[in-house]
Amino acid sequence: MRVIYRRIRDLREDLDLSQTDVAKMLGMSQTGYSKYETGENDIPTQILIRLAKFYNTSIDYLLGQTDNPKRYDAEKCGN
Repeated sequence: MRVIYRRIRDLREDLDLSQTDVAKMLGMSQTGYSKYETGENDIPTQILIRLAKFYNTSIDYLLGQTDNPKRYDAEKCGN
């Protein structure tokens, strides 16, 4: 299983949210969201951005590019 699928599931479960809860936040069906967690469907960029913001983490963390779940501070990065 790719890291992203495990991470979005773990973040959801850490907050005691159901797939239905997250799906509602994203404006989609539970079935559609479930396919993201299982890897059946790729996660569109806009959904990935919304998940990162919702979980207050970075996209790099979701994608497995870092193990640091902290969100980047754009001001510290010079942006």
